[in-house]
Amino acid sequence: METALAKTSQKRQVLFLAILMLLWEAGSDSIRYSIPEETESGSFVANLAKDLGLRVGELATRGARIHYKGNKQLLELDVETGNLLLYEKLDREVLCGVTDPCILYFQLLLENPVQFFQADLQLTDINDHSPEFLDKEMLLKIPESVQPGTVFPLKIAQDFDIGSNTVQNYTISPNSHFHVVTHNRGDGRKYPELMLDKSLDREEQSELSLTLTALDGGDPPRSGTTAVRIEVVDINDNAPAFLQSLYEVQVPENSPPNSLVVVVSAQDLDAGTYGNVRYTLFQGNQVIQPFVVDEVTGEIHLKKALDFEATRYYNVEIAGTDGGGLSGKCTVAIEVVDVNDNAPELTMSTFTSTTPENSPETVVAVFSVSDPDSGDNGRMVCSIQNDLPFLLKPTFKNFYTLVTEKPLDRESQAEYNITITVTDLGTPRLKTQHNITVTVSDVNDNAPAFSQTTYTLRVRENNSPALHIGSVSATDRDSGANAQVTYSLLPPADPQLPLASLVSINADNGQLFALRSLDYEALRAFEFGVRAADRGSPALSSQARVRVLVLDDNDNAPFVLYPPQNGSAPCTELVPRAAEAGYLVTKVVAVDGDSGQNAWLSYQLLKATEPGLFGVWAHNGEVRTARLLSERDAVKHRLVVLVRDNGEPPRSASVTLHVLLVDGFSQPYLPLPEVAAAEARADPLTVYLVVALASVSSLFLFSVLVFVAVRLCRRSRAASAGRCSGPEGHFPGHLVDVSGAGTLSQSYQYEVCLRGGSGTSEFKFLKPIIPNFPPQGIGKEMEENATFRNSFGFN
Repeated sequence: METALAKTSQKRQVLFLAILMLLWEAGSDSIRYSIPEETESGSFVANLAKDLGLRVGELATRGARIHYKGNKQLLELDVETGNLLLYEKLDREVLCGVTDPCILYFQLLLENPVQFFQADLQLTDINDHSPEFLDKEMLLKIPESVQPGTVFPLKIAQDFDIGSNTVQNYTISPNSHFHVVTHNRGDGRKYPELMLDKSLDREEQSELSLTLTALDGGDPPRSGTTAVRIEVVDINDNAPAFLQSLYEVQVPENSPPNSLVVVVSAQDLDAGTYGNVRYTLFQGNQVIQPFVVDEVTGEIHLKKALDFEATRYYNVEIAGTDGGGLSGKCTVAIEVVDVNDNAPELTMSTFTSTTPENSPETVVAVFSVSDPDSGDNGRMVCSIQNDLPFLLKPTFKNFYTLVTEKPLDRESQAEYNITITVTDLGTPRLKTQHNITVTVSDVNDNAPAFSQTTYTLRVRENNSPALHIGSVSATDRDSGANAQVTYSLLPPADPQLPLASLVSINADNGQLFALRSLDYEALRAFEFGVRAADRGSPALSSQARVRVLVLDDNDNAPFVLYPPQNGSAPCTELVPRAAEAGYLVTKVVAVDGDSGQNAWLSYQLLKATEPGLFGVWAHNGEVRTARLLSERDAVKHRLVVLVRDNGEPPRSASVTLHVLLVDGFSQPYLPLPEVAAAEARADPLTVYLVVALASVSSLFLFSVLVFVAVRLCRRSRAASAGRCSGPEGHFPGHLVDVSGAGTLSQSYQYEVCLRGGSGTSEFKFLKPIIPNFPPQGIGKEMEENATFRNSFGFN
């Protein structure tokens, strides 16, 4: 026996060193390799790159991987050389059991681009298991009356090998009464029968002990033994006989334990204890067999649940033994019927959790599905939700790819929860669901959008530098750097506008600041553009318009145009003593560089030489007599008129008027008595004064005539409806050129004339001769101010 084992070990080493050549199945698309079981791990199987016609290194660049059912790694692929190696030592009996041939299926997956190749590995059996009897001893009770040639069944030995390596022959130890006959079953297995050669004599020998040996067909063969103990009993000449030698039955795999499978029955023609038949499992491995038989009734029940996917057929041998020890046997062939008790399985091969937007036909996942059931129970349907922009595409056998159906938009939906449902076609249908989450990565496809296309900001003049005057805001629907917005000022449309010195913008938050103090009288409004750009690549941007309105502040005091305040000699108004009450003496003309309420002027008589003689109209500045003049009234009067605006706080200016009462305009100037006395004492000085006064009067009269002629020519060209006569002239330029100080713009010049009449006269003033139109929006305000002033008597 030891010599046989040594030879077997040497033979096994020779088999391990031999690797079978590659096999291609005729008419099949898959590649088949063959290798003996128990080959050492790391052994070379084949060169996949060469067999598939691929270049060296192409497996590595295309991301080649081996995929197995159940994800158990059996083989190892060297992607650099293309060699297929054993990952571990493979045991055919563990992997396939009694299934012959033993074929392991696997797939080669190339990811870039996606391509599949089907291959399988056939494990060939080696003689690595010895036959083994389940029982250490078999007991046979044989009546002494049994005739030679009678056959007694013996229990078979089990050998996990297949083919020629399983049990091929049985022998028994030499004796004078029995020999063993080896028979073939229908399934190819051998079973022994003990045949009586010579009649037994209990009185001569009541018990025999023999050794039964089972031999397999390996080279060298392996063997196993068991003891056969034979008891010779008294005569019992009829053995039990089964009604059927073969019982065939089908059992659903979902049958519960203790379910009735079949009832076997045997008859014994003997009487008494020799006719009582007891039933037992002849091949009695109670651990392996999922069945149990009732000794009395012959009912076969399930001991544990069946599994179609593990074992599809069972051959159960039932022995019927009478009270005298005679026995018969029958075979029960049990076929396990498949039911849909396995849900489909999904194996994810490749999964990309992030995919860019605007990219159609992007592969998100590659997976395979399987179902160990058979027939319709193993056929599967794969699906996802209908409202998703994704498609499932079958690629190779049970492999699928999940791709985008159309370009994705992250701003519409940034994440998708996809449920892959695999349903079989069995009854009832079973399904498996696999949830994956796909995140859409951002692409810079949205420009920043302002909250308004036009912003209007208001800032009061005389503001402090770096004053925050407002903000613009833009949002970007993208994310990350693509949504970070920076703000900048656009070059102004008017190149004369010094925008860089007026405002600045915070590039991060869009806040606008006034860089210097603004002057309403110099600049009432201005407009500029703002650009918002994101930080994507390429960057996207949008624009908005910002209009800044400067609000007026009461920073200008009223300015008196008439009477002029820069003359070396005061202006004296002549009033005839015959004037009636309400006689127009003169009119104080004043303007205010501010606008609106800040430019509304009111007039007040602040001081007078003789109170009650003169009055000033509050709204138009007309100075009129309050009563009739008398001889007692002084000849010379001094009036101080206060001009005040309506701002907060109010500003004011005052002007001094000199009024001389005369009997008529033709009456020569009469000095006061004290003045006449002084002149009498200084006759030369008086002469000088008279000469100077005459010269100035003549010069003034000539200037007035020239000015009137020029004005008439201009007014005739302008087709003016009114006519003016009397003194008329321009005021000095430096009195109205106050743009630098922020009061009255030089863009306006005014005319003042005395309109002739019988008893009353009035001034016409504040009529612009050469207007310069202000910016849009300010002209309307000036028109409103002019209308307001006209309501107080201005023409």
